[in-house]
Amino acid sequence: MFLDPIYFLFAAPGLLLAFWASMKTKSTFRKYAKVAARSGLTGAEAAQQMLRYAGVNDVRIEPVQGFLSDHYDPRANVLRLSPEVYQSSSLSAIGVACHEAGHALQKAHQYGPLALRSMLVPVTSFGSSLAMPVFFIGMLVQVPFLVQIGIWMFVAVVAFSIVTLPVEWDASARAKQYMVRAGIVTDAEQVHAGRVLNAAFLTYVAAAVQAILTLMYLMLRARD
Repeated sequence: MFLDPIYFLFAAPGLLLAFWASMKTKSTFRKYAKVAARSGLTGAEAAQQMLRYAGVNDVRIEPVQGFLSDHYDPRANVLRLSPEVYQSSSLSAIGVACHEAGHALQKAHQYGPLALRSMLVPVTSFGSSLAMPVFFIGMLVQVPFLVQIGIWMFVAVVAFSIVTLPVEWDASARAKQYMVRAGIVTDAEQVHAGRVLNAAFLTYVAAAVQAILTLMYLMLRARD
């Protein structure tokens, strides 16, 4: 695959978009990491206040290592925040923390796409690691059945990346709404915190584009 020039024609747009989105997210986060919120709340406190305001009181909030490793685990109902977010009172930290709290609200409100994404996690984890080997082994030994299995495994990866888009967008929308209502930030501050979330969303768009283009490449190769 990596020696196939046709692959690079498909992969290049997604790789370039992913690189730009990653740089955009990091630069935007670092920019507003220098701007403290007037409330003085840390990311952990902001997430807790947002959840409490929304009437959700059963979510545990804990620190986790890694830069921008923030995530919500719906199975354990735990919101895990990186050090840069958990203990900082910057607009970047509050934006990210409230975004993750938005996922907790999705679960509490039984948001359909989140449940669907959770269902796809085990299938996607399996498919993302085995799809390519199965596909190219099938191509090498000329077994169409294996080729098709590889493609369908990767279809699950594409489905996951597409379902992720509304999940992430909705979580950010909830964060932007509730962080003001709960008195965490002012209207003006919300605009800046929202820019961090908008930049982060681009990384999910890039992942979806990469997955779709890779699937198109696999389908093209399968016709050879």
